[in-house]
Amino acid sequence: MNRRQFCRNAIGLGGVLALAPWLDACGETAPAATPTPAPPTATPSPAATPAATATAASTATRDPSPTATTQPTDTPSPTATAAAGMAAVALASTTDRAAGVRQALDLFGANPVRGRHVLVKPNYNSADEAPGSTHPDTLRTLLASLTDMGARSLTLADRSGMGATPQVLAQRGVFDLAKSFGARVVVLDELAADAWDMANGDGWHWSRGFPIPKLLAEAECVVQTCNLKTHRFGGHFTLSLKNSVGFAGKNVKGYNYMNELHGSPDQRRMIAEINTTYAPALVVLDGVQAFVKGGPDKGVVAATGVVMAGADRVAIDAAGVAVLRLFGTTPEVSRGKVFAQEQIVRAVELGLGVGTPDKIAFVTGDEEGRAYAERIREVLLT
Repeated sequence: MNRRQFCRNAIGLGGVLALAPWLDACGETAPAATPTPAPPTATPSPAATPAATATAASTATRDPSPTATTQPTDTPSPTATAAAGMAAVALASTTDRAAGVRQALDLFGANPVRGRHVLVKPNYNSADEAPGSTHPDTLRTLLASLTDMGARSLTLADRSGMGATPQVLAQRGVFDLAKSFGARVVVLDELAADAWDMANGDGWHWSRGFPIPKLLAEAECVVQTCNLKTHRFGGHFTLSLKNSVGFAGKNVKGYNYMNELHGSPDQRRMIAEINTTYAPALVVLDGVQAFVKGGPDKGVVAATGVVMAGADRVAIDAAGVAVLRLFGTTPEVSRGKVFAQEQIVRAVELGLGVGTPDKIAFVTGDEEGRAYAERIREVLLT
């Protein structure tokens, strides 16, 4: 499907005005909006189907094809770029992580990894079962997809906060899984002192900045996969922005940066500041299950039934917070507008993503996904 065909199809669910800049760029005129059915009030169905009837909250549609599987293209499509200030979030409603990851990547429709050395950041803060850590099905499918997309090489890097990283990775089977894909694993705690650079900036809330591994700055392409969960130690929620904390050093040259982070009233702003050190080419959020209370290692589990993919961390996290609210979450995560959450406010100030919920375009592939995206949209706009 070419750009003009995509734009002709990108109508529905009240998204005409939001997509008018995309349509203008394609040489099309936005047609008049047509009424759409009211969104369901029931809990979103977790089932995912292969038919692509896609819809979104500001709206984008994929060409329906129940039999063909679309390979992500080398050139970013409108669903994968922030054209006209929009951020695409591909959404699959599913209880099957492997199928959900594949569907979300297909809907996202771009291939930023071909021919590149790819650094993959999973979520292994602890050795707890998902959503405490990255589920093996999620990581396996992501690595297989990146390989199929033509990644030149794969490197996994992480640092645990709750447990020794080598033991956490071994317990979760990461070394064996990585080996099956020819991927290298880097335990960030084991890097030498000269393998780190210091990051700092005007107006930041870190007393002396924070260490970031040189391999992150040198990476040709960064892909991260995060979970959907609350954070009882002051972060309030831990999604893609918080997952980046695993890139920051803990004890480097005799100073404990994580003690500073978790002991600061500015923790949520500091989390956002870590994210200025890189820009992910792709983020995959596994929300098949979520901690709606507790977290990040253990908590109250809800069957949230969703996988999302995008490149805008603010859009991904805002959508994730909306999902947590749909299933009943903590007072801290429930309070105020989604875009008033401190992690998101600071990330927007730093230019890390879209600044308002109307700039998020959900891309879905079936009726269940469309209904789920509409419910998220309602929460975001409330």
